Amino acid sequence: MIKAVALDVDGTITDKTRKACISAIRAIRTVEGMGIPVVIVTGNISCFVNAVSILFGTTGGFVAENGGVVEFQGEKHVLGDIGKCQGAYDFLRSNMAWNPPVEKVEYSNQRVSEVALKRNIPVEMVKDALKNFEVEVYDSKFAIHLTDPSVNKGSSLEFLAGKMGIKTGDIMAVGDSENDLDFLKASGVKVAVANAVSELKDIADYVTEKPYGDGVAEAVERFIL
Repeated sequence: MIKAVALDVDGTITDKTRKACISAIRAIRTVEGMGIPVVIVTGNISCFVNAVSILFGTTGGFVAENGGVVEFQGEKHVLGDIGKCQGAYDFLRSNMAWNPPVEKVEYSNQRVSEVALKRNIPVEMVKDALKNFEVEVYDSKFAIHLTDPSVNKGSSLEFLAGKMGIKTGDIMAVGDSENDLDFLKASGVKVAVANAVSELKDIADYVTEKPYGDGVAEAVERFIL
């Protein structure tokens, strides 16, 4: 029995331009109306995710900054060490000749556990440059994230599930990009939307026929309704 639903945001409940899909919002409200809490699991900053949670009516708390921040019932936990990520970023800025230059995404001063870069540089080059640093590099297709490897979306979803009094095996998770691998692996029902990267589709229990939010609605229809 599914006791909670965990959803990524960008590319999962939104389309490729980051506009929220109405079908996903309807699915979220339907699930919440059945008493099944929805958890938002994303690389976005916590103030943004809190607003999304309020607007969409989710009650399961959230995982932000790719696992670096967890919030449940007003209690916030910072689990990632931003110092590791800032050191890697400083190295990229001062020791590498990039054209165009390495830049952080907007509102980066709000991040407390990771560094997110604009996708104007090749992610594989970033990974190679930071191979000796204690950071994990994720490409969410919306930003390049430098994160503390001691936490991820999966480990933080497990932490949040403990706060909720459930097991991650009772959760259906839906995502689209490589930074969703860990939280899908941790979940009982693993769903990749049609627009997901191949690595995510390879581990999924189910790949939706429809992309983005329509895929979320399809998964809810198949496994819950």
